[in-house]
Amino acid sequence: MEARKFRLHDGRRGAALAVRVTPRASRNEITEIQPDGTVKVRLMAAPEAEANAALITFLAGVLGVPENKIEIVAGESGRDKLLSVLDIEKDEVQQRLLAYLE
Repeated sequence: MEARKFRLHDGRRGAALAVRVTPRASRNEITEIQPDGTVKVRLMAAPEAEANAALITFLAGVLGVPENKIEIVAGESGRDKLLSVLDIEKDEVQQRLLAYLE
């Protein structure tokens, strides 16, 4: 299978991840990684705070990191969010996201 190309960025202490959330889905899942590197996530939760908590819980499971290592840096009230994943490098985040999509 050809590896998908997307961009993640190393932050000072981890990786930054752009996410686009679709709330009220039938299940929690990552549906695709867009050409600009944005990770599309569908969540069963309703919008806003409930979806933010569900997003952090879901991605922590996918990435294998504690929930307290993921934080929403921007876009807390919108569908497009910027997340910081602490204590993990962007290459490791990329490998884990691609493994989930396989």
